[in-house]
Amino acid sequence: MSVAVLGAGAFGTALAISLARKASMTLWCRDKSHATEMQKTRENSRRLPGANLPDTLHVTSDLAEATQAKTILLAVPMQKLRAFVTDHKTALSHANIVACCKGIELDTGLGPVAVIRDVLPEATIALLTGPSFAADIARGLPTALTLACEDAEACHDLQRQLSTENLRLYRTTDVIGAEVGGALKNVIAIACGAVIGAQLGDSARAALMTRGYAEMQRLAVARGARPETLAGLSGFGDLTLTCSSEQSRNFRLGLSLGRGEVFDPTITVEGAATAHATAKAAKEMGLDMPITQTVTNLLDQRLTIGEAVAHLLKRPLKEE
Repeated sequence: MSVAVLGAGAFGTALAISLARKASMTLWCRDKSHATEMQKTRENSRRLPGANLPDTLHVTSDLAEATQAKTILLAVPMQKLRAFVTDHKTALSHANIVACCKGIELDTGLGPVAVIRDVLPEATIALLTGPSFAADIARGLPTALTLACEDAEACHDLQRQLSTENLRLYRTTDVIGAEVGGALKNVIAIACGAVIGAQLGDSARAALMTRGYAEMQRLAVARGARPETLAGLSGFGDLTLTCSSEQSRNFRLGLSLGRGEVFDPTITVEGAATAHATAKAAKEMGLDMPITQTVTNLLDQRLTIGEAVAHLLKRPLKEE
């Protein structure tokens, strides 16, 4: 299996561990000292402590070495994806590329597959998304994910290549639906975390999840996605996980907002940028997305949590 993961954060490392249990593969780390440390200690103590790296997993900081693989998983943050692909366009041009990030680009409103296609229009590009915490994957715990690719034949091949003993992949050609589901669930998770942080109860969280799901479908369908895609792993499945566990960084950010605490600014939270990008896109498209807009107002400190709740509850009554 000729596969490499570029990006040694928690999720990239977890994917590499799972795939290396199936066959030899490579994990690329930008920081040379960090790569050397992982190769020697067989652990990513900085991003995924406690998870042992299999002997079949080779860690390197040599991008030329890593990009010899025919299938490359890009596990880099959404807002840095375009710059990374642009900087390494030549090295990536030969490969099947699988985006492993979730979000919407601030400047363009595009999802990860669309961003990569902007830079590499001839490449075969897929998206791996769905309910998945890095710690669970690294421990070998089971989950199911969505693999989205417009090329049905390529999607079949990638599905066989990337499925492992603990990762069951379901395929779809609805890339837009998978992109929107993976991005918007993070925004709703911030809202749900704020509700729990403010001690407003599980009933309020369930209501927000449900109405947030409606917003996810609204945006996805407006962009040309199939509504049933959002009922799958990339939408409903990921939404359920992210809105109900403190393992989610987006949920933890919401908890901090609800409690009036300062959140660690060094932690990457994709939902914050996605909320702003989505609110902008919704305004341009004339879409009603009140939860997304409320999250941006909370993040920008234009509303307190009390004001945000009052605003949502006082919206005009309507049919579901």
